[in-house]
Amino acid sequence: MALRAELLPALAVFESAARHQNFTHAAEELHLTASAVSHHVRKLEARLGVALFQRHARGVSLTAEGRQLADAAGSALADMDGVVHQLRTREDEASRVRVTTLHSLAYTWLIPRLPDFSRRYPDIRLNLDTEIALTRFDEGGPDVGIRHGPGHWPGLGAHWLMDDAMFPVAAPDWPGREGIAHPRDLLGHRLIADHARQGWLDWFRAAGVHGATVDEHHTFSDTSDALNAAAHGLGVALARERIAAPYLAAGRLVRLPGPSMEARWSYYVVYPAHRRLRPAAACFVDWLLEQG
Repeated sequence: MALRAELLPALAVFESAARHQNFTHAAEELHLTASAVSHHVRKLEARLGVALFQRHARGVSLTAEGRQLADAAGSALADMDGVVHQLRTREDEASRVRVTTLHSLAYTWLIPRLPDFSRRYPDIRLNLDTEIALTRFDEGGPDVGIRHGPGHWPGLGAHWLMDDAMFPVAAPDWPGREGIAHPRDLLGHRLIADHARQGWLDWFRAAGVHGATVDEHHTFSDTSDALNAAAHGLGVALARERIAAPYLAAGRLVRLPGPSMEARWSYYVVYPAHRRLRPAAACFVDWLLEQG
């Protein structure tokens, strides 16, 4: 005997009632009334021609036939739930873009721009990874990355995004700031460094200060942490233009006398060369390249 389509809602209600062995609890789960649950169950019993529950003063309990149907209905609904979850997961993954980049660039450059991306592509979801380790673009790994380097990495396609420059900065109230008139004057101040391959020694050479002994008083692994330390009055930092822009705009840092040194490396948008970008990732790459 085939179940008619109109009995499927009754079967779902029965499965809940059988699981709880209580019409009131099933009604709460399904946002129905207890009488509506009872109606659906009686409708199913009438269609099948068997009693599914024994009614008694203390409530209800399954009959042997009810137990048999409850086991089958529970298994079938669980299977359907699993399939629906897989379909939704596929749809969610199709619209999700996994991005890897530097914490400093994400914090000061990328995240402030993301509201524009979200407005233009409201259905695309982003996963942002800012781990220090160089991420591998394996299967299941990131779709897109923003890397700072020479512009060529094995197995990756790379598109130039933007160049950078470096110059000294300090908090507006940094003691002795007014007395700094020449790059050499910075040698008498506490210098803050990060782990970048270009640093204070390179900048002093570019500024024409040769043979200087550079005392890096504080060192941070991340560029944005070094800038934050300078903004809190810990010393003078060598800023990257792209990273320092929001600090300068907010007046938390000011430029000090001296040249702007062109950074040796640039920022690039990268992704695996061996696989085609999914549409959502391609939209993100196109948007990124507009921002440079």
